[in-house]
Amino acid sequence: MAEAAVVETATDLAARMREIGARAREAARTLAGAPREVKDRALRAAAAALRERTAEILAANALDMDTARGRGLSRAMLDRLMLDGRRVEAMARGLEEIAALPDPVGTELARWTRPNGLDIARVRVPLGVVGIIYESRPNVTADAGGLCLKAGNAAILRGGSESFHSSHAIHACLVEGLRAAGLPEAAVQMVPVTDRAAVGLLLRLHESVDVIVPRGGRSLIERVFAESRIPVLAHLEGICHTYLHERADPAKAVEITFNAKMRRPGICGATETLLVDRAVAEALLPPVLARLMEAGCEIRGDETVRRIEPRARPATEEDWRTEYLDAILSVRVVDGIDAAIAHVNAYGSHHTDAIVTEDRAAAERFLREVDSAIVIHNASTQFADGGEFGMGAEIGISTGRLHARGPVGVEQLTTFKYVVRGDGQTRPL
Repeated sequence: MAEAAVVETATDLAARMREIGARAREAARTLAGAPREVKDRALRAAAAALRERTAEILAANALDMDTARGRGLSRAMLDRLMLDGRRVEAMARGLEEIAALPDPVGTELARWTRPNGLDIARVRVPLGVVGIIYESRPNVTADAGGLCLKAGNAAILRGGSESFHSSHAIHACLVEGLRAAGLPEAAVQMVPVTDRAAVGLLLRLHESVDVIVPRGGRSLIERVFAESRIPVLAHLEGICHTYLHERADPAKAVEITFNAKMRRPGICGATETLLVDRAVAEALLPPVLARLMEAGCEIRGDETVRRIEPRARPATEEDWRTEYLDAILSVRVVDGIDAAIAHVNAYGSHHTDAIVTEDRAAAERFLREVDSAIVIHNASTQFADGGEFGMGAEIGISTGRLHARGPVGVEQLTTFKYVVRGDGQTRPL
């Protein structure tokens, strides 16, 4: 079982983290040149190990769930933490889907010949060593480890203390896969302590780690930005919107809004704010809100919303800026598409936003002008997922603009280099 109770001095922990970084750097050199068939063998063997060790994984998860309940974690957070046979099988399938993807490493992105005869190619290469810091969701262990491996990167995983036992049980399956394929076990390492100081030490391993990917709440992201000496590929928050345009199909409005909020309220792609055109608010809001409230969703609305649905609580300015990750939805009536786009761009987190309408021109304008990593027409915001995009899995949704935006999958975990071939060319003196 994992080393949950390890207590170390600050000096010991710093030395251990440096050792983890050094082993990851060495493993990354091996992975960078590993053939596709070897990496895929490791992924498939890890998937088989997940299935074989399901009972062990669920027993570890039960320990985490008991501790989490004792700490008073919210229903949504417990849902993010909980594993069952179906979710373990989904992790195994995810690894197999990653194995089935084309190998991005070595892909030639562009090639041209200069007048002097130099042949120049832009070629995908791994990032190197990726540090992933995440909270609650133990399935990230399998997704992140598998994606980094496929992209030829070594990974250092630091899961949240609430998912400690679950994540380590999953990590053991990844190590079994690496061993079966003859790859270094240090290719996917797990920080073996719950000490929060380990996070700070990981953020300062600039000599070993090439990029940090944080996946968690605002406090984690802010800490990473404040302390990291390593480039950060960030997923900030999921303040996602669904906008019901004046030409929204009523049936689609009900079903899409319900799914976007209530399928899994605790994930980053869950809609947190519903916007409704004033022209159709009287007609659309009653059935939409009734469906949500019957399922236990709390509604926080502006004055118009509360007049139409008296059970709604008053929404405050802070509600428009809040990622609830729970069965709570803020609802606002807006004066047309101009106001809807302005609201999304002002209050959103540039994650995922959707419009429901049968007006194609309005849809195209929303898709063009909303400044988010993912924009959606007539579908649930909960499709914001690398697996749903055909990427096999994702490490997270990047809400920034540099290097990667949207789901961070295999291709987004690579960079490129220029390969120049000549035949004696020199530059004039």
